[in-house]
Amino acid sequence: MRKLAVAIALSLFASFALAQAPAFPSRPVTLISPFPPGGSTDAIARIMAEKMRGPLGQTVVVENVGGAGGSIGAGRVARSTPDGYTIDIGQWDNHVANGVVYTLNYDLQKDFEPIGLLSMNPQLLLARKTLPVDDMKGLVAWMKANPGKANFANQQAAAQTAAVLMQQLTGTTVLLVPYRGGGPAMTDLMAGNIDLLAIQAAAAMAQVKAGTVKALANLAPKRSPAVPDVPSADEAGVPGLYLPGWFGLFAPKGTPKDVVAKLNAAMVQVLADPVVQARFKELGLDVASREQQTPEGFAAFHKAEIEKWWPIIKAAGIKAE
Repeated sequence: MRKLAVAIALSLFASFALAQAPAFPSRPVTLISPFPPGGSTDAIARIMAEKMRGPLGQTVVVENVGGAGGSIGAGRVARSTPDGYTIDIGQWDNHVANGVVYTLNYDLQKDFEPIGLLSMNPQLLLARKTLPVDDMKGLVAWMKANPGKANFANQQAAAQTAAVLMQQLTGTTVLLVPYRGGGPAMTDLMAGNIDLLAIQAAAAMAQVKAGTVKALANLAPKRSPAVPDVPSADEAGVPGLYLPGWFGLFAPKGTPKDVVAKLNAAMVQVLADPVVQARFKELGLDVASREQQTPEGFAAFHKAEIEKWWPIIKAAGIKAE
């Protein structure tokens, strides 16, 4: 009887404590941006953080945790308390490619709760303004005439994948130059210190429109509605030079479903805002479909991305630089 009484008391205490726990969120939420400031990931993180404050009723603080291709920032989230107060903005590099490129102390498929897909992001191949080429055919010809002279910014796994695929498809060679993120790489491209850069349109369109860099191709089979003036890889003459791009929100595994639901509801509300949609379009982003904005839709999308790209990355021999 004594054991039963203790068990009942503990159960009642737990129920009382749960009932007294403040509703989520009762304090600021930290959104980890796993790359340095100035890149496309940081830009979208700050848009979402500012706009999610309203529906959540709490400040969303962006914290840049760069390094190792975004794997340090993602690892910070994987090891965080699963209470919804630490989440990250993930993308193809740190939530797909890094599972092959790096030896991680966390599992990309098992240690995260997908919150929702934000956008599909065209990836552009850019050249410095002074490079004596105006299109992909001209680039390939110049590279063959100057073997090994072209340097290519290696700011993350996607860029390295693009460089390796381009070399394989065109029979050319490039020198990979490591960068900590898209922001520093773009700065050097604009200054003429680097020849080529593969980066999301969100981090490039302002410079492309200003004429400070050249957009040679959208690394996809077809043109994107978000960047209709940039030819696809197929049109540019290098079919198969494709690279995925997307943004999504993740929480640590074990985050309660009701907390994930609240974060997702805030995200969905922000993505439905015409002002945000216009801003995404201005940055060259396509807002994700409503189905993929759900945790379930994003989980299925993420699983399919891993199943598609891990074999390709392994076959191409992509390694951390």
